Amino acid sequence: MRPWDLQRQMEADWPTYLTTKEVADLIRVKERKVYDLAAAGEIPHRRITGKLLFPSAEIVQWIERAGSEAPPERPPVLAGSHDPLLDWAIRESGCGLATLLDGSLNGLGCFADGRAALAGLHVPEDDDWNVKTVAARGLTNCVLIGWARRARGLLLGKVARDEVRCLADLKGRRLVQRQPGAGAAALFERLLTADRLSPSDFDTSEGVARTESDAAAAVGSGEAEAAIGIEAMARQFHLGFLRLVEERFDLLIDRRAYFTQPVQTLLAFTREEVFREKSESMGGYNIAELGTVRWLSP
Repeated sequence: MRPWDLQRQMEADWPTYLTTKEVADLIRVKERKVYDLAAAGEIPHRRITGKLLFPSAEIVQWIERAGSEAPPERPPVLAGSHDPLLDWAIRESGCGLATLLDGSLNGLGCFADGRAALAGLHVPEDDDWNVKTVAARGLTNCVLIGWARRARGLLLGKVARDEVRCLADLKGRRLVQRQPGAGAAALFERLLTADRLSPSDFDTSEGVARTESDAAAAVGSGEAEAAIGIEAMARQFHLGFLRLVEERFDLLIDRRAYFTQPVQTLLAFTREEVFREKSESMGGYNIAELGTVRWLSP
């Protein structure tokens, strides 16, 4: 049974914490052996008021790496692209993940180097998002799961919102750029090519916006007339919005890190009503496929 299948079965059939007997039944040993493993610190456990309890998610991880050399532990860091809903969920859940946000492709490189446990991605492909890009890296021991579909388009300032109806209407206007390696930059390049436009058709800013909120803030402050961004940020900064595509934002997660407390806490939080309400209030999000396995490494 694959680790993801085992995890789903345990989530459905087992409580968050297992008893000594339940662990003994699971690994086919006597209870005395479980006590010995706990005493030696060889199995994940907690001692509450003198009673041993075993976190089911950590037990799955322990079983999967038994008998083989465990890969180096990754830091509890989310790299990659910025997503406002994900950023909010990390804070509100108290999961303890740190963030290192510098674009999808930079985040993928950070993940491949072992410097992050997760990476947020929205890389456009010919007929999908993220899957072929991740598969091409030859990664192992990881899974790509869906986070959200997002409405992506143009964030428009006070004047541009009444005059811009398509990409061509941006000619000669001042735009804020996204950094190289960002999914938004890659998508904008594709859209320009499809409309036979080029960056030279616009007055681009010297600096770059590294997050969705940076792009919206640049337009809102008048630093730029427009930027490529998501609907949620247009709403937050009271900007005009011209929808162009619906994109996929996915999470690439290390297999070992998937079962750790920070990731499990975050995923558990996404099943709460407050998370659904937040996604609806922000606008431009579709979370119907959140948690769906999009790609599984060999």
